[in-house]
Amino acid sequence: MDLDSIECVSSSDGIDEDEIHLHHHQSEFSSTKPRNGGTNHNNSTVPSAIAPATSVHELLECPVCTNSMYPPIHQCHNGHTLCSTCKTRVHNRCPTCRQELGDIRCLALEKVAESLELPCKFYSLGCPEIFPYYSKLKHETLCDFRPYTCPYAGSECSVVGDIPFLVAHLRDDHKVDMHTGCTFNHRYVKSNPREVENATWMLTVFHCFGQYFCLHFEAFQIGTAPVYMGFLRFMGDENEARNYSYSLEVGGNGRKLIWEGMPRSVRDSHRKVRDSHDGLIIQRSMALFFSGGDRKELKLRITGRIWKEQQNPDARVSIPNMCS
Repeated sequence: MDLDSIECVSSSDGIDEDEIHLHHHQSEFSSTKPRNGGTNHNNSTVPSAIAPATSVHELLECPVCTNSMYPPIHQCHNGHTLCSTCKTRVHNRCPTCRQELGDIRCLALEKVAESLELPCKFYSLGCPEIFPYYSKLKHETLCDFRPYTCPYAGSECSVVGDIPFLVAHLRDDHKVDMHTGCTFNHRYVKSNPREVENATWMLTVFHCFGQYFCLHFEAFQIGTAPVYMGFLRFMGDENEARNYSYSLEVGGNGRKLIWEGMPRSVRDSHRKVRDSHDGLIIQRSMALFFSGGDRKELKLRITGRIWKEQQNPDARVSIPNMCS
């Protein structure tokens, strides 16, 4: 959303899914907490690679995409193999000898694959797990060490990495505002509030409780009704996001709207969160009423705070932990 003016004050109080080609994006990752030592080219500590028997694993490496091959594994008349995905990419021509591939399956190599155990493809990001050849695919779709997608919306950003890397990426590449503290006070001004088509997200990153949170604000339409929406996302997994809560408040002319909920993990796309309406939604008529004046200009002030829920072991109840 191309807002004309933004003012921010922060106070300090899946199996069938395509594989992520880790070797193609290695330079985009900074490592998670190290487990077994070792160093990558980003000068970040990563676990040493788990080294399987190279001869067999080299046989299972597709010469085109260099990923491990899964059935159906194809071969040409000369015995050169490649994965089924790349078979269509090379227009049915062997990438090694250029002979026509045909429809020959390499059943022997498929049988060999069934007997192997392999490390998770995210081992360089910290995952220590080893799985039977076919089981690791299911694990990798849910692996806690799998990289996150850039949470910046309104663009087709395909950058992936761990949280520290993405925070730096948001700051340096997307020029996102960074704030320290668990309270916020945003003022949104837009001269033509009727423009909601092709709106992009406004994003601010907050750092508190040793974690990072993304505050989003967007204009879109529910049916034919234009609305504004604000919500918070947690830069981490869903199970960690449940440890936090937040509130948003907007008002004017003696009225106000208040939203309170839990932040959604950035594992959920911004569109998924938006379409679930899980946040503070302001109808345009109400937003203009809050703005005052002649109702031709949007002037919204949204305040909010983030807190951590702490368990009281004696009372067995949740006690909000406010940052100062």
